[in-house]
Amino acid sequence: MTSNHSNEALTEEKKGTFPKAIPYILGNEAAERFSFYGMRSILSTFLVAQFFNPSGNPVLQKVAEAKSNEMVHMFVALAYFMPMIGGLVADWFFGKYKVIFYVSVLYCFGHLTLALFENNLDMFSLGLLIIACGAGGIKSCVSANVGDQFDKSNEHLMTKAYSWFYFAINAGSVVSNIFIPVIYASIGAAWAFGVPGILMAIATVVFFLGRNKYVHVPPSGINRNNFVFITYYALTHLGDKKEGESWLDVSKAEYDHEKVEGVKAVYRVLAVFAFIPIFWALWDQNLAEWVLQAKKLDLNTGLGYTFLPEQVQVLNPLFLVSFIPVFTYVVYPFFEKLGIKTTPLRRLGAGFFLTAVSFVIISLIQTSIDAGGQPSVWWQILAYLVLAWGEILVSITGLEYAYTNSPKSMKSTMTAIWYSAVSIGNLGVALVNGNIANGGFLAQLEGASYFWFFTGLMFASTVIFMLVAGKLKETKYVG
Repeated sequence: MTSNHSNEALTEEKKGTFPKAIPYILGNEAAERFSFYGMRSILSTFLVAQFFNPSGNPVLQKVAEAKSNEMVHMFVALAYFMPMIGGLVADWFFGKYKVIFYVSVLYCFGHLTLALFENNLDMFSLGLLIIACGAGGIKSCVSANVGDQFDKSNEHLMTKAYSWFYFAINAGSVVSNIFIPVIYASIGAAWAFGVPGILMAIATVVFFLGRNKYVHVPPSGINRNNFVFITYYALTHLGDKKEGESWLDVSKAEYDHEKVEGVKAVYRVLAVFAFIPIFWALWDQNLAEWVLQAKKLDLNTGLGYTFLPEQVQVLNPLFLVSFIPVFTYVVYPFFEKLGIKTTPLRRLGAGFFLTAVSFVIISLIQTSIDAGGQPSVWWQILAYLVLAWGEILVSITGLEYAYTNSPKSMKSTMTAIWYSAVSIGNLGVALVNGNIANGGFLAQLEGASYFWFFTGLMFASTVIFMLVAGKLKETKYVG
């Protein structure tokens, strides 16, 4: 009896404890995000001032800004396409640890290239290419690595762990968005791009120090039971399908349950993530178009502090850091007590709506600018606040949804699908800005009309998602 009581006590103690690897993952993520967002904080304005309109000619400004936006969003599109490659390589061949460590080393060299070649557009572009491959190559692996550390005894702590993971992301972002623009303004681009490289080196070292603490999930080998295989199977087994059966049902006789569930997970998550690209098409503009808009605002807060244009974006991660605990420990429990379950699909729908509202504010700001006004930075601060609420509801939920709704053998891959949605959204914005820069049909999206276009797109997507969400169901896989 005494032995049984002791075992129960140990089980209870274990259930309340985070895995030992979590601090290393959080430290690595905070430093890596400092490097990425620190570089991005000045990228849009740097490209305009250094390469596309160095003389500050007002006649060239519209095209220069469009070229800068196009380049920034193409960079982000590549950075968020690479998680698919990194996730597949990790799941099939090398495992998450090796991919994260070795690609992080490459990532450091990308930052070094930016610092050394800030006056050479071709070499600077090469540095961006390396960083996109590095940041993207590790991204899905790092996110999935959080979930890998949990088992049945402490899986109830996973939501809190992902919240702290997102907190680490934004803690790094807050610090970098405050200091990198100051470094850029005071001692130049070389150091402003070099300091993020130093932080990326620190991130790599922190990750390496935790090597003996991680749960290492071995690669599963190439899993041919994906949607490509199912299509092939359907075409070659046309006579085997009975009325009311799906092709997944037909294939069950030949393939084991986990592999079939992997295919179902792909379709299920894709049904949700089909709406995510539009969210990211809007969100990533706060690090490009919103920064360029900030140059035209009255940046004096009236509180004894005047922002640099590149610093206003620090409010997004600052609001996130402040409100993530509020949503996790106050907002969600409040609605649960009212009998309203805060399911992932409901969180996503609410997040989409708030994102659209943030763009209403930005569109109204731009309308005032177009009329010759100089609105207060406080209006953009309000937009950042609403955007942060939307991001908490969409981005944290999406990361957890990608992990928990996929089988063990496909967790990095499914997380990569989430990040591919970011890539698609940014690719769309890049194409819009490319068309504007080249004087194409979309060149008519000038000033406020540009932001109103994306506002309408987000509202329409939200309505459609709400209609579809009621027909979707969730199946969780942990461990």
